[in-house]
Amino acid sequence: MTDTPETDLPETDPPGPDVPELPPRLALAWGVAERPERVPRRELSIERIVEAAVEIADAEGLAGVSMARVAKSLGFTTMSLYRYVTSKDDLLLLMQEVAIDVEFPPAHEPADWRAELREWALFTLAVFRKHTWVLDIPVTGAPMTPANLRVLDAGLRALRSTPLDDDEKIATILLTSGYVRNAAILGRDLDRAVVAAGGDGDALGSAYHDVLRHLVDEVRFPYLRPLVERGTYVPPSGGGLDELDDVAWGLERTLDGVGAYVASRDAAVVHHDGRVPAASPGDDPEVAAAVATAGAYAADAKVKKAAAKRKEAEKRVREAQKRVRDLQKAERDALKAEAEAVRAAQEKADRG
Repeated sequence: MTDTPETDLPETDPPGPDVPELPPRLALAWGVAERPERVPRRELSIERIVEAAVEIADAEGLAGVSMARVAKSLGFTTMSLYRYVTSKDDLLLLMQEVAIDVEFPPAHEPADWRAELREWALFTLAVFRKHTWVLDIPVTGAPMTPANLRVLDAGLRALRSTPLDDDEKIATILLTSGYVRNAAILGRDLDRAVVAAGGDGDALGSAYHDVLRHLVDEVRFPYLRPLVERGTYVPPSGGGLDELDDVAWGLERTLDGVGAYVASRDAAVVHHDGRVPAASPGDDPEVAAAVATAGAYAADAKVKKAAAKRKEAEKRVREAQKRVRDLQKAERDALKAEAEAVRAAQEKADRG
């Protein structure tokens, strides 16, 4: 974001004649909306308006953002803003674009879908934590704006080496982003609770711990009571697990689930009569348990070596599957050619 006046902004080529016209708010996000007529240097611009709105939201939350408040912070009347942004909803969309317009970490070479999807998730979480007000903007549909689509594209890039089809990749992104979004909302709400308690999170936890020890009895809450007694549910002052560890643990279990599904797709061998599952770690409970926790020991040299061998074997399996599919296609083409030749011979015999 800059204070560059509109007279210095590059012109964006309008969509071609075959491109459907975008709704005004999406046209603004893509930079193809008609700009107001050029104005003198140091006047308003969409960029300055959005920058001011983001600063207010970062300091006061989304509730502090209004057209009047933004206009006042810039030293202009509220009506002057409407020459650039036609509604608050449009402004919120542009604010979100600025907040999530970040560069994700580069792709791994060779590809490592789990490590890359983990990075994507934690990077997205960091964006939410920096601009918590983004979590208050309602989700109204599939991503349609440039920055949102770049976030999606980065997530899909992480899955490029998997055998998942398009729908499964999108579903994986929704699953992972849903976990991240929920973790960010929970963290933000807990932070707000600490602020409301005067900033002493330990004191808040200690108070709840003491109260729950009196209220949670073993008759009504037989399984919760032991956790309360041990201080696991609501830790006493100074105790408990670090929040980031909780988030990271949940993310790893989410990735475990995705990994199990990816492995099942990798292990499927295509035969002429359908997809038949090949041997998988799930056939041996001990192997399955070890594979499920492999991510926690990824730095171990032996684990790395074994994982590299597994990936090489998976690659050979995929190559073999592709050869099988190519041979199946050749078989189908040959059968089709044979059938056409038989029909032609029959028609020739009928005419003769």
